[in-house]
Amino acid sequence: MSLNRYRLRHLAKNGSRKAKLTERLLKRPDRLIGIILIGNNVVNVGATMLTTVIGFRLGGELGAAAAGGLLIIAVLVFAEVTPKTLAALHPEKIGLPSAYVYYPLLRVLWPAVSVLNFLTNGLLRLFGIKTSNINLHKLGRDELRTIVHDFGGEVSKRHQQMMLGVLDLDSVTVEDIMIPRSDVEGIDLDDDWNLIVEQIQNSQHTWLPVFTDDIDHVVGMLHLRKLIRDLNANTLDKDTLLKQCQEPYFIPEVTPLNKQLMEFQKNHRRIGLVVDEYGDIQGLVTLEDLLEEIVGEFTQSSLNLQDMVVAENTKSYLVQGSANLRELNKSQKWELPTEEAKTLNGLILEKLGSFPSKGDRIEIDNYDLEIVHARANTIRTVRVKEKIKPVEG
Repeated sequence: MSLNRYRLRHLAKNGSRKAKLTERLLKRPDRLIGIILIGNNVVNVGATMLTTVIGFRLGGELGAAAAGGLLIIAVLVFAEVTPKTLAALHPEKIGLPSAYVYYPLLRVLWPAVSVLNFLTNGLLRLFGIKTSNINLHKLGRDELRTIVHDFGGEVSKRHQQMMLGVLDLDSVTVEDIMIPRSDVEGIDLDDDWNLIVEQIQNSQHTWLPVFTDDIDHVVGMLHLRKLIRDLNANTLDKDTLLKQCQEPYFIPEVTPLNKQLMEFQKNHRRIGLVVDEYGDIQGLVTLEDLLEEIVGEFTQSSLNLQDMVVAENTKSYLVQGSANLRELNKSQKWELPTEEAKTLNGLILEKLGSFPSKGDRIEIDNYDLEIVHARANTIRTVRVKEKIKPVEG
């Protein structure tokens, strides 16, 4: 019962006969326990009877009592605690070879085991307990996270973070990682053509949305590399630009990342516009953004989180209001709530219900937040202080 089921499965797949027999036995632990306890009780009862007879013949009633006491000590030390402790410490060395004993015994004593299991399983069913489809080692996401954390030195820290990132994909939505609408760079066809050309030449991005007036009137998504030949030949115009545009791809903001990763692959897309339930564009998300949730940042962003957090001391930090809450929690090991807002600015506005002024304070969970700089209906800088948690007990 102490055997690692996944190690056992690995050995069985690699052809170990002992592991295969052990797997068969563990698929029905009620039968395995039955055969073990039948043998155990037969030996214990037989030893008790024999010891009592020998003790009575040697010393009468006093001898029988003394023999019974010695037998209890001998059974506990040599037949129970010592061997079971040894087996628990070395389950493979003890458990796997024992399959060669238990498996044949189960075949030989099958009638007795069947009767015993019928009685015990019937009794359990009276209490609403089912013994069919027993799975003692079914793992959920939280258990898998614990296993990954417990790998220790066997797996590098980098690989641990990647595996944890994969496990978290279904609990994070595209809304959590998207570039917000206000930060989306795009080509406005209403701008002067020279400004558009300059924007294309100097853009840091490979893809840009093309729209008229604002991003709600998006025309398509443009891959800038497709314009290189026309730019070099000085033949680029609006008609050529529009011909190179790809039809916009829209993504509901509540889509989990694991599903969206598959959708990108299925539709051969690398970028999409995030929309809310009303169809209004809320932001933009790329395949790179999704992959960064697994492997970390590919490139240094101009809005690097390290530049948005300045430590005043070990418990006080100056943080830009536009900082993403999930990224803050990751980098600073904080536990700011992320259910109601995506940025620090949004969290404070959500909690206050009105726009704060410089010097205003608010307590959120275990954090004291002070508005340091606010302007144009936006909180620019916040002083975040961690309160000392009270020691329980």
